[in-house]
Amino acid sequence: MLDKYKSSTVYQIYIKSFCDSNGDGIGDLNGIRSKLKYIQSLGVKYIWVTPFFCSPMVDNGYDVSDYRNINPMFGTMEDCEAMIAEAKELGMSFMFDMVFNHTSNQHEWFKRALAGDEEYMNYYIFRDEKPADWTASFGGPAWDYVPELGKWYLHLFAPEQPDLNWENPKVREELKDVIRFWKAKGVGGFRFDVLNLISKPDDLHLPSGSATRFCKDGPRVHEYIRELVTDTGIEDMITVGEMASTTLDNSIRYTRPENHEMSMCFSFHHLKVDFKNGEKFSLMPPDLKMLRNVFVEWQEGMSNAGGWNAVFWCNHDQPRIVSRFGDEGQYWKESAKMLGTFVHMLRGTPYIYQGEELGMTNAHFKSLDEYDDVEAINYYHILLERGNSESEALNVLANRARDNSRTPMQWNSGKNAGFSEGKTWLGIPENYKSINVETEDADDDSILNYYRKLVQLRKDYRIISEGSVKFLDAGNEKVFAYERRLDNQRLVVLCNFSSEDEKISGVDIKGEVLIGNYSGSHKIMRPYETLVILEG
Repeated sequence: MLDKYKSSTVYQIYIKSFCDSNGDGIGDLNGIRSKLKYIQSLGVKYIWVTPFFCSPMVDNGYDVSDYRNINPMFGTMEDCEAMIAEAKELGMSFMFDMVFNHTSNQHEWFKRALAGDEEYMNYYIFRDEKPADWTASFGGPAWDYVPELGKWYLHLFAPEQPDLNWENPKVREELKDVIRFWKAKGVGGFRFDVLNLISKPDDLHLPSGSATRFCKDGPRVHEYIRELVTDTGIEDMITVGEMASTTLDNSIRYTRPENHEMSMCFSFHHLKVDFKNGEKFSLMPPDLKMLRNVFVEWQEGMSNAGGWNAVFWCNHDQPRIVSRFGDEGQYWKESAKMLGTFVHMLRGTPYIYQGEELGMTNAHFKSLDEYDDVEAINYYHILLERGNSESEALNVLANRARDNSRTPMQWNSGKNAGFSEGKTWLGIPENYKSINVETEDADDDSILNYYRKLVQLRKDYRIISEGSVKFLDAGNEKVFAYERRLDNQRLVVLCNFSSEDEKISGVDIKGEVLIGNYSGSHKIMRPYETLVILEG
């Protein structure tokens, strides 16, 4: 299985925003089916789709009320089965998104718990007294009181997302059966949401603070993951765990093949380098020195210890990377290509988030009414309570809100960017007239066609899919340089994270240029220039 995903690339779909087939303004399963040949044209092997199971949609599907049925807004089980089969015919497999840390409060299990059924109360984490003043990830307290029961329950995210009690073997068996159900439908792999939060501390009476900080990488997390994987027989399938604020040592354990846990994991340290004082909703320019150090630690650390990374810039929870670490203006195309190159040449399995391959940008919404996400709306009010003005709070959301990545996919320059015939559930950036699939598909120099080349290079060169990795000193902290090695070959990757010309020194550069976003000189790295050179 290792060889399959080492040379493969994964494409992520946020179903609500990908393609609407029935004109209701919301993406759906048949919309995905209609675009499978486009996804195939990218050269990817796997398609990760965010949850489309039954849900009240408090957290856009990450609050599941029924793991085995389809939310009618997205289609039917027949649509889902047809989607899986049609992708297989095109040589691709789907990865489904499993939300196993918590359920919706509308799940039958939680309803029975609230009715006082002791068996189902033990499916969740109830306490007679509130153990601690923890803060949930979306703001507010992490413990909520149920007057009818006289008890408190834990939710690391929204109050409508009660955490499951993995200490209970019945819960673990229920979740294994969910995996078996979708595996039998022909699903090719699984992505597990906030997987390293499933094992809670033995003592919940901890100081006040972030609940996720106290619950990450808990005492039995590796045991639970190994049990889930081995008992469901998914060891030979591609799996990825979303690991919130995890450590390098734990990620090695999560992903070393002999441990029988995940194929790979997502870590997010590289996407916190623009968090002022470590706070997501506090802005500062990216700290490039910190960014490089994170990649050095994780790339070299995972490589040396036999772990495996999922490498990425974007997903449904992150702002658009070209708006964040690149340039939306003069160097939009150059910076988008550079950022793509940096990730796709790394050691690990690359993930492309819908629209990233087009250079889609942040939404630049101007009022709170334009936002949909529960986290953004909660934090807007938190920022006002902290003394920020409305304009300051909106500026923070414009840079940080998850809705920036959730705007509809830009297919063409027509009505609603070709996403839907109806009123779209979320607004569309005004630049869709020029940033869209139809326009970029016809342009040989487009970001889209550049991404296609990046995906193909990983298939063509084993040094990219399997080689070791080591970062190099280019004599300039704004230019990131690293090398990949395999057998007698050496691959050098140079990336300028600056909008200025930057001199480099100390990097031995000779050989064949495999890909780049400029032509010519190597001694001066032009604004957002990238260069990949193969030697041997």
